[in-house]
Amino acid sequence: MKVAIVVPAYNEEKRIGRMLDHYVEYFTGLHIAKIVDFEFIVVLNGCVDNTHGVVEAVQKRCDKVRMITSESAGKGHAIATGFADALLRDNDLIGFVDADMATRPEYFYALIREIYDCDGVIASRHMPESVVTPARPWIKRWGKRIFYDGLAYLLFGLAYYDMQCGAKLFKRHVITTVVPHLTVKQWAFDVELLYLCKKNGFLIKEIPTVWHDQADSKLTNIFCAGFPMLASLFRVKFRHLFS
Repeated sequence: MKVAIVVPAYNEEKRIGRMLDHYVEYFTGLHIAKIVDFEFIVVLNGCVDNTHGVVEAVQKRCDKVRMITSESAGKGHAIATGFADALLRDNDLIGFVDADMATRPEYFYALIREIYDCDGVIASRHMPESVVTPARPWIKRWGKRIFYDGLAYLLFGLAYYDMQCGAKLFKRHVITTVVPHLTVKQWAFDVELLYLCKKNGFLIKEIPTVWHDQADSKLTNIFCAGFPMLASLFRVKFRHLFS
């Protein structure tokens, strides 16, 4: 079994080297134990810092790391680009994880362990058994769940605890089916992805995770981001209304 893990990276020179080193070390151990083969696909998402140089240095130490440079900024676009690249090779499982190592490698491996009886597995920061350190401000927890998640349920019928956690994994046939229909380059990518899974009848399991919240998150102002995030849901609904 081989897994491809897409890592979208936007100006991550300070964090992605450490993240890749930890993931490569952990998954190399799994490979040596003949549990799983792997590759990492780092998609540079309009970077203007030295993320390219940092990833290149990791590549020199490990041939399991691939790098794609994308001029079009947008996390959703970067992940979709990585998905399409993963389909060019014999990957059985394809997923993505954030570059900040909020999800540590052992907790991404938990997704692999749980995927045997379903089509995909997503990590959740908001299930009762989940652990988030340090605890997130209440406005981040409840503002998103009430407004964003509530609207996603009304528009798409999606009833997950956490649709936006940056750790998701799918079987190959799921990615093959949904990639041609992904349209979101930035906000609401996760919702569109999960909606397409639902539309095609795929079974997606949600499991609790351990999440190490990063202080220097790219999304720092929830109020400024809130309206574009909500508006993006309506755009996704409109795009797929007649498809």
